Amino acid sequence: MEKDIKKKVTRKGVVVSDAMDKTAVVLVDRFVKSPKYGKFVKASKKYKAHDEENKYKVGDKVVIEETKPISKDKTFKIIEAIK
Repeated sequence: MEKDIKKKVTRKGVVVSDAMDKTAVVLVDRFVKSPKYGKFVKASKKYKAHDEENKYKVGDKVVIEETKPISKDKTFKIIEAIK
């Protein structure tokens, strides 16, 4: 029997905090259509992402990818920086 191969979830965002060791907080913005008014509104969410080398700083645009849980809040890791 073949294994179910899931595509990993990736998101683009901006690093808003790098104060923790090996962790960066990434703000991801997306546009969602309001069900009541039909207008598109900006929805934001912050994700804690694993940064092994502490090389990403505040203001860097990055791509994060979902992984198995690393800690209680960390389920993403930073893949690369966007130029």
